[in-house]
Amino acid sequence: MQMVKKSHITIAAFAGLCALVGVFAYFPSRFPGGSILVQKLKGKATVSDRVAEYGTTTEARWRPFFEASGVSYPPQKLIFVGLKQEKHLEVYAANNNQSPRFIRSFSILAASGKLGPKLRMGDLQVPEGFYHIESLNPNSAFHLALRVSYPSEQDRAQAALEGRTELGSDIMIHGSNASVGCLAMGDQAAEDLFVLAAETGIENIEVLLCPLDFRTTPVPSDPKRPAWVQTRYSQLEKALKKLPTH
Repeated sequence: MQMVKKSHITIAAFAGLCALVGVFAYFPSRFPGGSILVQKLKGKATVSDRVAEYGTTTEARWRPFFEASGVSYPPQKLIFVGLKQEKHLEVYAANNNQSPRFIRSFSILAASGKLGPKLRMGDLQVPEGFYHIESLNPNSAFHLALRVSYPSEQDRAQAALEGRTELGSDIMIHGSNASVGCLAMGDQAAEDLFVLAAETGIENIEVLLCPLDFRTTPVPSDPKRPAWVQTRYSQLEKALKKLPTH
């Protein structure tokens, strides 16, 4: 008799669990965080989903920096400056007719390669030049990712002159702490950058990827450096020196 009661209880519990799972599957929004959990399980979250998931906490982290800089959040314009040698990603922002103002700096946890531009697929180099954010990936294998527009028109034109093909692609600013030609920022920083980029609009973001901080450090001389690379460094130096010091 006791075994029969236990069996009935087990069946009832299992039926209740199945019913709960069914309700969750069809009405995930009725559960705290249910919609986000379902999206994660499906791997089909949208940019808007990620903004909804992380927006409140990332805005709380951003606001003190924006208020200290006198720029309202979210801004109308962003400039990301990646400094390879210093392993920093600097964020500048502006609204209306403001000149860009320094907001904050993040540590780059990993970036493969060495001083010098990316030339081809598989060279493990982080690009150097002028770019923009091409798209946002809310389902990245590295948590969240911002896709950099490498190769640029300038990169393609130079490669055509030299007969280089297979320039590589998929250069990201992403989470985690591992990189193959990308900038790995850690998950929290990736959340902050992702939401900021989404709320500002990727069409309003410039990206400067520099070998080093030209404002404080001269580029080491290298007689083997091609003239076009030196020209690009001069262009990056000029653009970098227009930004405020901090």
